[in-house]
Amino acid sequence: MLQSIRDGSRSWGAKIIIGVMVAAMALFGIESLFGLFGSDPDEVASVNGQPIMRQQVELEVQRALRSGQVPPEQERALRNDILDQLITQQLLSQYAEEGGFAVSEQQLDQLIVSLPEFHDQDGRFSAEMFRNRLAGAGYTPISFREELRVDIQRQHLQQGLAFSDFSLPNEQERLAELQRQQRSFRYIVLDGDDVDADISVSDDDLQAYYDAHQERYERPEQVRLEYVLIDRQAMAEGRDVDEEALRDAWREKNRNADRRVSHIMITFGNERTRDEAQQLAETAREALDSGDSFTDTALRYSDDTASAEEGGDLGVISRGFFGEAFDEAAFGLEEGDVSQPVELDNAFHIIQVTDIQGPTFEEQRDELAREVALRDIDDEFNQRVQQLIDESFAADDLQSVADELGLTLQESDWLARDDEADGVLSEPGVMSAAFSNDVFEEGYNSEVIELDQDRRLVLRVAEQRDATLLPLDEVREDVEMSVAAEQQQEALREEAQALVASLRDGQSADVAWLEANSVSRQADSTVPQLIVQEAFRMERPEEGESVYRTVELPQGVAVVALDSVSVGEVDEQMETFVAQMAEQLRAQSVLQGLIDDLRSDADIER
Repeated sequence: MLQSIRDGSRSWGAKIIIGVMVAAMALFGIESLFGLFGSDPDEVASVNGQPIMRQQVELEVQRALRSGQVPPEQERALRNDILDQLITQQLLSQYAEEGGFAVSEQQLDQLIVSLPEFHDQDGRFSAEMFRNRLAGAGYTPISFREELRVDIQRQHLQQGLAFSDFSLPNEQERLAELQRQQRSFRYIVLDGDDVDADISVSDDDLQAYYDAHQERYERPEQVRLEYVLIDRQAMAEGRDVDEEALRDAWREKNRNADRRVSHIMITFGNERTRDEAQQLAETAREALDSGDSFTDTALRYSDDTASAEEGGDLGVISRGFFGEAFDEAAFGLEEGDVSQPVELDNAFHIIQVTDIQGPTFEEQRDELAREVALRDIDDEFNQRVQQLIDESFAADDLQSVADELGLTLQESDWLARDDEADGVLSEPGVMSAAFSNDVFEEGYNSEVIELDQDRRLVLRVAEQRDATLLPLDEVREDVEMSVAAEQQQEALREEAQALVASLRDGQSADVAWLEANSVSRQADSTVPQLIVQEAFRMERPEEGESVYRTVELPQGVAVVALDSVSVGEVDEQMETFVAQMAEQLRAQSVLQGLIDDLRSDADIER
C-alpha cells in the first residue's frame, strides 16, 4: 500500500509495508479480466461471498499508473494482475481473521508515526505531510488505516509461515558445494547444414499438424473501429498570431531570466537635493534620447564612477539582486532598451539591458507562436469538445457527428483485445473502451476519451467478428513452414542421437568440438545457457571418462560431452546469498502451498 506513497517503488503489483514479502511472486497470473465479469457491473469477483468491487480494481490501477512505475500500454495487463492480487489478498485476510490475527488501534498509531514517509526534515511525524502524502496517493486517513491493518495481518501471517520452515546445516553445506561446482565439457551444435534431410510435406502431414496445433491458428474476437479526434495542436497549426502578442509572450517567458545591465546613478542627500537629482537624471535621459551613447552619458553624469568607466556596466544580475523597484524596471526591458529614471536608495538610476541570458526573441518565435496559438484557441477547443460530448451521446453513428463538427471520420483495421494498436488507438484506455459493454455489446458511441490535455476521442464499433478457427487453406503456408521445421528438427535429433550412441560405444567421432573449461553455474559465458544448464544436470563422469547427452535448442540440436567435475573456490559472499535465496524460496513454497490450498477450497466467482 505504501508503494504509491514512497518514492522509487519497486513493483506496481506488490503492496509491501515492511521488508520484502515473499508472497510477491505468488500474486500474479490469471486469465483475462474482461469477458469474465459477472452480470453485476460493480462486482467483478467474490471470494467466499465477500465481493471485490470494480472500484477497488480501478483505484489500484490508477494508483499504479500515477506512480509512474507502469507503462501506460500495460494498463490492461495491469488490471488482470490487480484482480488476481486482490483475490489472493482476500483469501489471506480471511485466513488471518479466522486464525485470530488482530491489530490494535495503538499498534496502528505507533506504526504510522514511525513511518519515515510521514516525517519532516527533523525526523518527526508531521500531520500535514501525512495528509498530503495520503491525498497524493488517493487515500483518506480512514481508508489508509483500514488497509494498513489488513496489510499487517497478512504480513504477520506470512512471516509466521516463513519462520516455521528452515534448512539444516548439512543441507546448506551441500547447497554451497553445488553452487561453487565447476564443470568442463565439450559440445557441438548441429543445424540444417549438418544433415541432408528429406523434407517432404504431404497433405496428411499438414492436416495432422493443423489438427494438433489449432490454438496457433485461432483468430481472436476482433473489431473494426470508427473514431473521430479533436486535436488542439492541429487546430492551432497555421493560425495567425499578432506580433505584439508574440512580444508579450516572449517578455513573460523571459521576465525572470538573468540579464546583463548597465546604469547611470545620480545620488541625492548631501551635495544635491532630491529634486536636483531628479532634474539631472531627466537631463541625462534626454541626452540619451538625442543620440548620445550610454557609455558617454554614464561618464558625464553617473556618480558611480567605478561602473561609469566601464560604460555603466553592472554585470549579470538575477531578479531580487537590487530590490523590487530596480527589478520592475530592469526585468521589464528588452535587450537594448533604456528605462526612465528609477528612484532607489537615495539615488535615481537609468538602466539599460545589454544582454538577456537566454534564447532571443527570434530563436523562440516558432515556440512562442505555437504557445500563443494554443492559448488563443483554448475557448474554441473547449466548445468543440463540449459539442462532441453532446452530439456523440445522442447520435446513432459517428459519421453525422464528424460532419456536424467538421471532423474526419477515421477507421481502423481489424483489432483484437490484446493487439498492439497504432496511433491514437494505442493510448491508455482506448481499447478498453472499444471492448466495453456499452460499445462492444450494445453498439453505442463511447464516452469522450481524454487522451491528454490536447486530444479528445470518441470511437464506435463499425464491425465485429467472433473468434474462429482459420481454415487450413488460409494458413497453409504457415503450417507448411512449421511442418518442414519440425521434420528438419527431427532429422537433427536423430543425427545427434546416433552420434551419442557411437560415442558411448567408444567409437571416435570426427567432429569439431567446442571446449568449455571450468564453467560455473552463474558465470558469464559464451556457451548457450541451455547447454550450460544441461551440462550441470548430467551425472558425474568416471575419472578419465566422459558422459554424453543431446540438448534440444530453439534451432538445432547440441551434443554435450561432460569430461570432468571439480569443486570451485569458496566465495563466502555468494554462498551467503545463495543460502538466503534458498530460505526465501522455501518460505515462498510454504506460502504458495497455503495459497493453493485456500484457492482450492474457496468459492471464487469472477
